[in-house]
Amino acid sequence: MNDKRLKAKQINPEIIRQKVADLIKNFESELRSGELRTKVLALVPVFQGMRELGKALIPAEYASAARDRILYYFQQYPGTIINSEELLVVSGIQEYARRVRELRVQFGWAIVSGVTVKEMCKEEADDAPEELKTMRPNEYILLSTKEDRDAAHRWNVANEIRKQSGSVREKILKFLKANVGLSVTNEELRYVAGDKTEWARRVRELRTEHGWKIVTKSTGRPDLGVGIYVLQDDRQSPKHDRNIPDDIRREVLRRDGYKCKRCGWTYEEWNPSDPRHLELHHIKHHAKGGENDERNLKTLCNICHDKEHRKGKTR
Repeated sequence: MNDKRLKAKQINPEIIRQKVADLIKNFESELRSGELRTKVLALVPVFQGMRELGKALIPAEYASAARDRILYYFQQYPGTIINSEELLVVSGIQEYARRVRELRVQFGWAIVSGVTVKEMCKEEADDAPEELKTMRPNEYILLSTKEDRDAAHRWNVANEIRKQSGSVREKILKFLKANVGLSVTNEELRYVAGDKTEWARRVRELRTEHGWKIVTKSTGRPDLGVGIYVLQDDRQSPKHDRNIPDDIRREVLRRDGYKCKRCGWTYEEWNPSDPRHLELHHIKHHAKGGENDERNLKTLCNICHDKEHRKGKTR
């Protein structure tokens, strides 16, 4: 019985609050003391009490461990920027950042940090909402309330590639190729890059200069979440198609309603066995002087795009 009462007392926020309040009140006499260490030692139980109070805000029946409390807190406020101090309070531990990483790597929760968002926005400004662009390095956000059960496998693959020799761009491409057609997160790409700040620039180069069909929310796949990247096909675009600026590409896709102008296919029809994705086609071929502007471009799925080019060769 005594153990049960003690347990109930420990998880009752009001009881802990009263205890902390008494400790702070008693500390008034210590402030008048000239001995520094006496003051510090008197504050230790206050500090411990405050930590217990923070932990007790989330009932143990919902989350008893620090990692569980952090996840519970994120799930109450999805899409909300959470400060690291909040996580320190609810977790009750100094190593909260490690627990956030465990949630991301081992359990597949799409939690991104302000560091990664800032680096992404520098190269892919249109991919992030305005409120995310102001995120600070010590802030986090849960982008999706769905657990990604394949994340642990991807992180293992990312870890193997990260250890290999080669440039940041080569490692990112190798990771994307290992996940063709699948969503990967900005945090995974940053990790593969060895936490180098240049990761977002290398992704953009792979898409714009090297012709790899890497799409994001603003570059062809409005159905994707913020910070999600997909390599749609394990092949590079022809060199003349790589010169289309991202802003022009976005405008043409929006103008055409993200729909193939020949067969009407959209990403809403996509399934894992469907090899299609959207591309831009030069009405007057670029090699024959066609411009990279909206009037000379139209949206086609890759199947129709190939047919269009085969038709041109038979003329």
